[in-house]
Order: sequence, then structure tokens, then C-alpha cells
Amino acid sequence: QVQLVESGGGLVQPGGSLRLSCAASGSIFSIRTMNWYRQAPGKQRSLVAFITSDGSASYSDSVKGRFAISRDNFKNTVYLQMNSLKPEDTAVYYCNMVIEVTMGGPRHYWGQGTQVTVSS
Repeated sequence: QVQLVESGGGLVQPGGSLRLSCAASGSIFSIRTMNWYRQAPGKQRSLVAFITSDGSASYSDSVKGRFAISRDNFKNTVYLQMNSLKPEDTAVYYCNMVIEVTMGGPRHYWGQGTQVTVSS
């Protein structure tokens, strides 16, 4: 069984910064792509950023230049550094990983979500 546990959300003023973390644990053989999604009230969940196993990163246009995704393969952890936060970044942020478990093929796993609120 695999678990993803997120941390780092909270309330921040516009222009501020937050760093989200998501750690995977369990019977993990390898982790492929690591992703961050977000879902604002009344909107669909959308992809914010992803990072491949070789470290290549990609971002949605709305966060490009402000957010940075990184990963620590030894800790099975993905990070999302969020700078210059705007009220429109307010959402529940979810991590998602494509994980190969021992004795199994790759599949998607989700974290529980962490609330990020940007407000003065």
C-alpha cells in the first residue's frame, strides 16, 4: 500500500510565499512523474506543474515564473515552491505521483490535499 502525505499549506498575504511538500511511503519500487494539481471552489481540478523522473519540469501558464517544482528521489518527496502568490492561487492543492509498487505495475496515487489561501 502507498500513501502520499502533504504538508505546507496555509494562509498567506498576496505577494507572499509558501512551500508545499508531499512524501510518498509504502512498497515503492520507483516513482515516475510527480505532479501538483489544484482545485478552486466551483472549478475543475487542474494541473499546476509536473516533474519527470529525470528532473524535467513543466508549468501551467498561470504559475510559470512564480512556482518551482522539485523532487528528492531519496526521500520520495516532491516540493512546490510558490512565490509572488496571488488571490487567484487560492485552492486546495493535491499531489499526484505515478508509482510502480513492488509486485505491481505503475498507477496514480493522490495526496489528501492541502488548502492554500491567499488573502489580505
